[in-house]
Amino acid sequence: MYGYHDYYYAPYRQAYLHAWTSPMVDLNRALRTLWVQHVYWTRLTVNSIVDRLADEQATTARLLRNPSDFAAALKPFYGPDIASEFARLLTAHLTIAVEVVKALQASDAKAAEDAQKRWYANADDIAKLLGRINPYWSEQDWKNMLYEHLRLLTQEVATRLAGNYTENVALGDPIEAQALDMADVMTKGIIQQFPSAFAA
Repeated sequence: MYGYHDYYYAPYRQAYLHAWTSPMVDLNRALRTLWVQHVYWTRLTVNSIVDRLADEQATTARLLRNPSDFAAALKPFYGPDIASEFARLLTAHLTIAVEVVKALQASDAKAAEDAQKRWYANADDIAKLLGRINPYWSEQDWKNMLYEHLRLLTQEVATRLAGNYTENVALGDPIEAQALDMADVMTKGIIQQFPSAFAA
């Protein structure tokens, strides 16, 4: 599993941690909330699909609000076009995830393989976008983080389908920790790119 120390920005993070202004803290809190909501509602949607719960439609709809919430957070820094592009790519990430779950649930190996390929290609596209818009974000770092995110989510789906509930629940901790790592990487990059927006 990746942690914040695995990425290029770690020394900056450690040096900068004690000099945060209120706007920096606010941004970090907002992005951490969005990434935690991302994995939280993904988990609930997976559970609803696998267990055929009556709340599947409502839960999926709430999950699909996450990309627009991210877009709202990114728009002040990157403008509406880039924010919308990120939302589009993140929406695809989530809708493909639903395809993966349903294909695995149906034991349709061909459909699952196709969805998985598109899932990773989508991760490449997200990493490319983020690496392009911020000089302090590494495309390769984002690719590594997103691939780890997909690996953990795949495990989460597999253990839920297999009924391995102890392992499934235990996966929540590394999934949340990894999501917070992504939030922190996103925070630091924005602060470095737009320092005047975060003056005390």
